Amino acid sequence: MQRVFVLDKNQQPLMPCQAARARRLLSDGKAAVFRREPFTIILLEREGGDAQPLRLKLDPGSKTTGIAMVITGKRGDKVIWAAELHHRGLAIKASLLARKAVRKRRRYLHCRFRPRRSNIQRRAKGWLAPSLYHRVLTVTSWVNRLRRWAPVSALSLELVRFDTQKLQNPEVEGVEYQQGELFGYEVREYLLEKWGRKCAYCDKENAPLQIDHIVPRARGGTDRVSNLTLACQRCNEKKEARPVEEFLKDDPDRLKSIKANAKAPLKDAAAVNSTRRALFEALQQTGLPLETGSGGRTKFNRTRQNYPKAHWIDAACTGESGAAPMIPEKLRPLSIRAIGHGSRQMCLMDKYGTPRTKPKGVKRVRGFQTGDLVRLVQPSGKYRGAYVGKVAVRERGAFDIQTRTNDKRIKITAPHHRFTLLQRGDGYAYEHPRAA
Repeated sequence: MQRVFVLDKNQQPLMPCQAARARRLLSDGKAAVFRREPFTIILLEREGGDAQPLRLKLDPGSKTTGIAMVITGKRGDKVIWAAELHHRGLAIKASLLARKAVRKRRRYLHCRFRPRRSNIQRRAKGWLAPSLYHRVLTVTSWVNRLRRWAPVSALSLELVRFDTQKLQNPEVEGVEYQQGELFGYEVREYLLEKWGRKCAYCDKENAPLQIDHIVPRARGGTDRVSNLTLACQRCNEKKEARPVEEFLKDDPDRLKSIKANAKAPLKDAAAVNSTRRALFEALQQTGLPLETGSGGRTKFNRTRQNYPKAHWIDAACTGESGAAPMIPEKLRPLSIRAIGHGSRQMCLMDKYGTPRTKPKGVKRVRGFQTGDLVRLVQPSGKYRGAYVGKVAVRERGAFDIQTRTNDKRIKITAPHHRFTLLQRGDGYAYEHPRAA
């Protein structure tokens, strides 16, 4: 089970304690709840205290970053707190592309539009796209948060660098790095050669062939040649934006053949490569001792101890200090999902880029704001009982709460006076996985 963060009366971090001890302190009136997520208590009388060596370990990823807090004791290292931080880089990219499309369309329609910037400035050294820089900011933000709630004395980071050429061809060397799979080919000619100059879905030959995305762009597919194939017009129109698994569910042999010819997209590896140095430099600014380790060492440490593959377990096994961490059997990581603080867009647009909704109203209604963690007490009706979850406010005073009951997500609408604020929204959603 996860440890509980503890603060003294001056809000200085003390050693995390067992959940049972935290319950006793709360019931005896010696402590109060400081935060609900992650659960943190504050002592009402105690000031200061001794601290053991506490190391915060990170396994950065494109979509999910593993976090593990390890304590060093007489019996070795032990994981006392863990989390998996889910980024929203893809959502940021989608929002930027949607904004770009609206502006571009308005220019073509000769409507009122924002003019192009004429003084194009050079990007600063180390510039990262917003969807990538978000990953760096989110991780460093959580490192600083955890340092405020626990006496962290050292950091560990898996400093990964993927060789994308080696991922596709392990034997590549020398001048071959300059001669990739498109060397001497145009994209279309390469695809004709690769797919035998016929439709990948019906084997039609001697007909005009179109370039098709195996994983549709509408579902996150890329323009990389490993995600491109050839299709006749009939098959391309029939497939539309459906996944290839759904389109070929009645022809498993052909599906297997197409997947064998295609290669996995490398955009996740590219995202980690782009952010690794920026994250390393940001963590150096904390002034704490920073240990780094390779992905190969992390995998060696994990497999030698027969631990399953998970982001937070990889974090615990990072570097030299991850040679033999003890992971309690009942420990389950806290799931932290970045959801942002709402949209800056004042109103929604139609397909012509014209506003179709009223301007955005006030953010806070009756002391509540969308994203706050609240408790709802329903005295009667179908959903009678008490619920805890995120609230969505409305100006008329009737709020929505989304919560989980009996392994099912439900939405309940109730008047504002039945809600009690537990914690202000901080841009993240938290979920505790059920014990196995």
